[in-house]
Amino acid sequence: MPSLRYRRTLIWAAAAVVLVGLVYLMATASTGPVDPTEISHPQSHATIVFNSAMIVFREGLEAVLIFAAVTASMRGANAERRVPVVLGAGCAFVATVATWFVVQAVLDAASSLGPRLEAITGFIAIVVLLVVLNWFVHKVYWSQWIARHHRRRRTLLAQVGIGASFGLVALGFTSVYREGFEVVLFLQNLQLQDGTGTVLEGVGIGLAATAVVGALTFWLHAKLPYRRMLILTGVLVGIVLVVMIGGTALSFVELGWLPRHDTPFTVPEWLGSWFEVYSVWETLAAQALAALFVIGSYYAAEYLKVTRPRRRGEAVTAHRATEAPAAPATAAAAVTAEASVPVSAGR
Repeated sequence: MPSLRYRRTLIWAAAAVVLVGLVYLMATASTGPVDPTEISHPQSHATIVFNSAMIVFREGLEAVLIFAAVTASMRGANAERRVPVVLGAGCAFVATVATWFVVQAVLDAASSLGPRLEAITGFIAIVVLLVVLNWFVHKVYWSQWIARHHRRRRTLLAQVGIGASFGLVALGFTSVYREGFEVVLFLQNLQLQDGTGTVLEGVGIGLAATAVVGALTFWLHAKLPYRRMLILTGVLVGIVLVVMIGGTALSFVELGWLPRHDTPFTVPEWLGSWFEVYSVWETLAAQALAALFVIGSYYAAEYLKVTRPRRRGEAVTAHRATEAPAAPATAAAAVTAEASVPVSAGR
């Protein structure tokens, strides 16, 4: 029998193949009777800035917490071993910037797709957001990711030599780069809507907020409400997801990939500019389904991992994310608590 890890790898690989296949179909699909050059439903400048800032801050917050957990035990005799980890994190930031330019080059090469390109980037970002906001993959995507870094850190701290140093650089790199890659992926659709300048405004705000949290965490050793911050930013990213789905669904409608049924009521224009809410049943249904999926997955996971075991008198290894846990003394404690809770906010 194949191991659980092997089966999970096969599932993720199959999902990736399906995603690539769907992207190919969208890239080669006809656009129906609508002239694709006339498709336009711009979001407001402030909305794109807010969405960009929130995505960057959420991912930056997670990177800070992961990095804090990785370096928490590097004190005293191990203090100097923080240097290669910090170097790795710095390389991850540079690699994230490089990834942005690589992805931009790819999108420039695919510019002939026209409005289909915006629909495709929106679709990819939505799929990834649905995965990372899905409570059932929390243990694989977040908890096991943290646990893997803890195990690797302990192994490397028990070693010496250049191999261990390179390993610590790699540890710092992987602690940060995954979050950076996700940021690059999520921002492409926003960049196509209103240009790089608008997105960079949000990126600057998000990075500034992340820098403040990082400074309070690593230099001032402040006891911040990390867990509540994760919950709040998780909710806000969920709102960004719903907004993004509204715009992408409308693109699908206007490209002729989805039918169009106008509502008997008219939605105010400002709701379209700010929240991508339109007087089209298909877009409203897509947004409602996305919200139901994220919220439903939380309650379903809570039932399976908390409520049902408790009714059966079994040991409960998870608890409600809405319960008021003891405030973590450090960011590392917050991450350790987060990694041990299968049902948690945001991831």
